[in-house]
Amino acid sequence: MTTIVVNGVKREVQAPNDTPLLYVLRNDLELSGPQFGCGMAQCGACSVLLNGKEVRSCITTLGSVGGKEVTTLEGLPSRWAKQKGLSEAEAAHAIHPLQAAWIEEQTPLCGFCQNGMMIKATELLEHTASPTVAEIKEAFTTSGPSAHLCRCGSYTAIIQAVQRAGHAMAKGGQA
Repeated sequence: MTTIVVNGVKREVQAPNDTPLLYVLRNDLELSGPQFGCGMAQCGACSVLLNGKEVRSCITTLGSVGGKEVTTLEGLPSRWAKQKGLSEAEAAHAIHPLQAAWIEEQTPLCGFCQNGMMIKATELLEHTASPTVAEIKEAFTTSGPSAHLCRCGSYTAIIQAVQRAGHAMAKGGQA
């Protein structure tokens, strides 16, 4: 039995330590945010935050996440609530400004890449409050193990959503 912290909650998992984290998240913990894309860390669909840094869960083993905080797409609202010091009642109704911006910009087309794009954008916005278009493009193309791939080409909407979220986060989450 292995204990991991996912989205702020300690979870007990019965899987070998060399099991890809993606399989544990999807199969054992029934989280649908991280997607299986390529299985080789080349597309970004499986991205999660590990202690605030984006990693590809398809090649990250269960044994390597012990004692670290794993945040999935489902955990972004509680991550934001914790960062803003919201009460439990406020946190129950919170949505991460990035998720709100994704909705407002009508970003997803097919939606398959959206998990990885939002995870990477969260990492970026937590370190760069108002990123330039060049910084956003760099985050999605050269800052990780490989570029984040969008099969349907909604890159322009993604960039606009990241900029909108950055502005909202600078105002405390208000659009």
